[in-house]
Amino acid sequence: MRRPPNLFLLLLLLMLTVTTNFSACNSGAANSKPSAANEPRPDEPVVTFKNLQGQDVPLASLKGKVVVVNFWATWCEPCRVEIPWMIGFQQKYADKGLTILGVAMDDEGKSVVAPYVQSTKFDVDGESKTMNYPIMLGNDDIASKFGGLLGFPTTIVISRDGKVQKRYIGLADQGDLEKEIKGLL
Repeated sequence: MRRPPNLFLLLLLLMLTVTTNFSACNSGAANSKPSAANEPRPDEPVVTFKNLQGQDVPLASLKGKVVVVNFWATWCEPCRVEIPWMIGFQQKYADKGLTILGVAMDDEGKSVVAPYVQSTKFDVDGESKTMNYPIMLGNDDIASKFGGLLGFPTTIVISRDGKVQKRYIGLADQGDLEKEIKGLL
């Protein structure tokens, strides 16, 4: 006689599936994994980004600052929830040594990201604002330097000495993220 599946395990699996689908945006590009055994450690990423103007921005150039690396995409709803927080954090803590880096993971790259950044406004404490922090163009190689991504948004908090302190996969909790930032400033 065949044993019926464990109802508890089925419900747990269903909850995990639903939670993942609602708290993070997934795409083929988001499933990047570290590509080689010689990759830098994800807790001390060595990476050079390209900004929207095509300039190189080495993460190492930001040592001495607390850096929040926020992987996002223009089509990702949870990312749109976090962007106003990032604008607010940049506004509130930049003079204390915080830098937010938005890493846009759209497959179309600059052609989609640049117009979005320039024209999309977000409600930040009752004011309509555009993104006020540096936006970088991301790809699977860059994501692999951080240990790969499971979905968007993914937010990584890096201390002044360049070490990863916290990783948020999916929609972060605004209060927890701000507490983490303040603790490192």
